[in-house]
Amino acid sequence: MTRALKLWPLLTGTQRYEKSASTRGRGQGQFIQAPILAYLIETPNGRILYDLGCDYRKLADAALRQQYFEPMRPQFEPPCMQAEQRIPHYLARLGLSAADIDLVFIGHLHFDHVGGICDLPGCEVHLHAEELAAARTGLDEAVFADELADTELWRLHSGEYQVAPGVQAIASPGHTAGHMSLLIELPKGRPVILCGDAADLSENLTEEIAPGYCWQDNEALALASIRKLKQLARDEGAQLWPNHDMAFYQSLPRFPQWRD
Repeated sequence: MTRALKLWPLLTGTQRYEKSASTRGRGQGQFIQAPILAYLIETPNGRILYDLGCDYRKLADAALRQQYFEPMRPQFEPPCMQAEQRIPHYLARLGLSAADIDLVFIGHLHFDHVGGICDLPGCEVHLHAEELAAARTGLDEAVFADELADTELWRLHSGEYQVAPGVQAIASPGHTAGHMSLLIELPKGRPVILCGDAADLSENLTEEIAPGYCWQDNEALALASIRKLKQLARDEGAQLWPNHDMAFYQSLPRFPQWRD
């Protein structure tokens, strides 16, 4: 069986927000510090990035920061992101550049997952078609319209498929219309399921709690995706990686170390 070779978690920033944004119906008034993650996956057929973090320019420029992030208060504070947390800086530490990335796989189009696309011009981008269609309605305030500027060149998919050897795209809608997770088979240890924002926290998985935000308020669809990922993990003997859980992130290998 062909497997992926290495998996690097990349900390692209942090954000403090009210926990109810991650756990529907609970956590009001309780604020948590969450990692903003991307993942670099090396496969026998090339390198994949799953998500890209924020657009650093919107945080470094005071006027842009005010425009994009101040309206999110008080539930969300502006993200904290250092220049060295941009994707190209991580790649450079491995002796790589954007030209060495063969594919960018966007789990969903919220600003903390796709904003960094500006740092990887010309890369092949994969996305679920329903995700883009929903984003273009303008109804999701966590989607920034300028980050959809070059979508004509993106490759849109409508189902689950093999992204690369050892990497399988898994449909997990609910948080957003076309949310996608990844199942990654590695040479050592258990496979990994990158949940994306189908499960921000370990609590979403263990207690089967939907994310605070569900597209068109479809909590049932979000819960069905959580249960689907849990069943897939049982079937494959895989480990589920929640996406914004600081305690869980701190248990992962720290860059430049990797999971294999």
